[in-house]
Amino acid sequence: MPFKPISVPLRFPREGISYADLSDDEKAQWELLDWEENVQNAGRVDSGAINAWLFNADTVDKGLEVLMTQGCHEASGDRLGKSVIFARNHKHAEFIRERFDHNYPHLAGKAARVIDNQVKYAQSLIDDFADPCSDLRIAISVDMLDTGIDIPEIVNLVFFKPVRSRTKFWQMVGRGTRTCNNLFGPGRDKECFWIFDLCQNLEFFLGQGGAESPAAPETLSTRLFRSRLALIDTIDQKALPSVLPSVPSMAIPSRNDQPGDQDNALGLHRHTLAELLRCHVAACPADNFVVRPHLQLVERFRQSESWATLSPDDHQILSATVAPLPSAYAEQQGDTDADARRFDLLLYTLQLTLLRGEPRFARLQQQLRDLAAQLEARANIPQVAAELELIRDLLRDEWWQDVSVPMLEEVRRRLRTLMGLIEPISREPLFTNFTDELGELRELDAAALLTHDEFQQFRLRAKDFLKAHEDHLTMQRLRRNQPLTPADLNELQRFLLSHGVGTERAIQRAGEECNGFGLFIRSIVGLDRNAAKELFAAFLADGTHTTTQIRFINEILDELTSRGVMDPARLYDPPFSDLAPSGPEGLFSEAEVDNICQLLDLITSRAMAAQAA
Repeated sequence: MPFKPISVPLRFPREGISYADLSDDEKAQWELLDWEENVQNAGRVDSGAINAWLFNADTVDKGLEVLMTQGCHEASGDRLGKSVIFARNHKHAEFIRERFDHNYPHLAGKAARVIDNQVKYAQSLIDDFADPCSDLRIAISVDMLDTGIDIPEIVNLVFFKPVRSRTKFWQMVGRGTRTCNNLFGPGRDKECFWIFDLCQNLEFFLGQGGAESPAAPETLSTRLFRSRLALIDTIDQKALPSVLPSVPSMAIPSRNDQPGDQDNALGLHRHTLAELLRCHVAACPADNFVVRPHLQLVERFRQSESWATLSPDDHQILSATVAPLPSAYAEQQGDTDADARRFDLLLYTLQLTLLRGEPRFARLQQQLRDLAAQLEARANIPQVAAELELIRDLLRDEWWQDVSVPMLEEVRRRLRTLMGLIEPISREPLFTNFTDELGELRELDAAALLTHDEFQQFRLRAKDFLKAHEDHLTMQRLRRNQPLTPADLNELQRFLLSHGVGTERAIQRAGEECNGFGLFIRSIVGLDRNAAKELFAAFLADGTHTTTQIRFINEILDELTSRGVMDPARLYDPPFSDLAPSGPEGLFSEAEVDNICQLLDLITSRAMAAQAA
């Protein structure tokens, strides 16, 4: 059956939730929630968290409202037609059911049920859902109903989770494609079904938007880097006296020490943090493709003198650019215990909130005391017994009076290796009721969705097929940047069609979208690196180019090897702009820039020459 794809623009599943955009009452609700540190620092929850572990009542209510008011109903109009809601996980599915029962109490427990692997008698529920006369109208599914069921009466599908696999997406769409005669009465057959997409799946497969996947969370290494950097910044703002690097270790001051002693301890702490970050940067692998564009920064911040004084611009660069870079430092030091490193993050954040006088210190303090209580319960373990006095101190209110950063640092160093002895506790979901925004529903072009997907599938199949047949003569000529004849391209098209890779329509579209079939094939198989090197050999022949200039040319070779062609306009975008922020003119002479652009145009024209012949 054909379908009507409806894009449902709910704001939170698409954009996340920002503290700054909330009302005053909602901000008060936000501040009472037990956020993880990265969320608290950023003041926002990314879209990937919505319905994964953050469940917002208004978001679900608005999604249900769309289904109940815009979805296909039975002939009488009194009951919703059979519908499947694809939920993100079991907790999300249960939350959807709870909100449905709350909003429709007269249908509670009957019209909407969760059907997944975690419910008892799931097959009985599927049988009930398959009964056209049953009261069960909405099946809230987590994976179980994605494939393998054949219920012709299904007329509404609700995508309440992101799906970025084309195969899985079309399998899920297949739940609504079954024909159903007399569904709306004698002679009134099912003519189509509705897809309500709340997570930009339709736009993604049409190439009109939608992230590849929910945004990846910051790595623990990145978060640790930024927390140490923030501590350095906060200590620097106190204008403490400098501490010589030769001081061997951090002395823990007592409560009776003079303010100058406390300041000296903080100054030493600042030096220790800076040295940790310097070593982290120094261990960034220069050959890593993520690190390579930022080698100048890495070289700068691997020097001790760069950390003596950090400007606001330095902090911004370190936090935004350097912190996410991969580093081998933890592995080199054998410090890969994730539990210990998470404890580091908690203690660094405690130190930071103490220095800044932030109210969330009390919540973080309680987290530390909870961990201490769990360790105390394991006092029979020798490693815990050795630190039992400190652990019990943390549970006493007296210890926390006039607590200092050096005292917290001592706790971090002494207890971090014990964290793996505590039984892990799964993350509890958070429930909110912030006001979401529902934009105007938009019906997309189903034919374009099918055509676009067919073309994408052709592109993927052609790439795999041609990779397995790199010895084909035309392929060899194309990859080596040798001009092709129309006969060469016709032979290549025949070769693909004869092996069932695509259709004539897909091949025609490939030529139209890429300004020629030769450029399309080049874009998916790339250019032989040696062929690209030969073209730039004369450019580099005089041997007077700087290291940065050579890196710039190597980035061009990387792109040509991967994508086959390159628009000269790309020279002003990353990763090229990382090496030459003002453009290639800031790195090369005008004549050299013209030469580079001419070489790029030559590579493109050779792949297009056959089309003009």
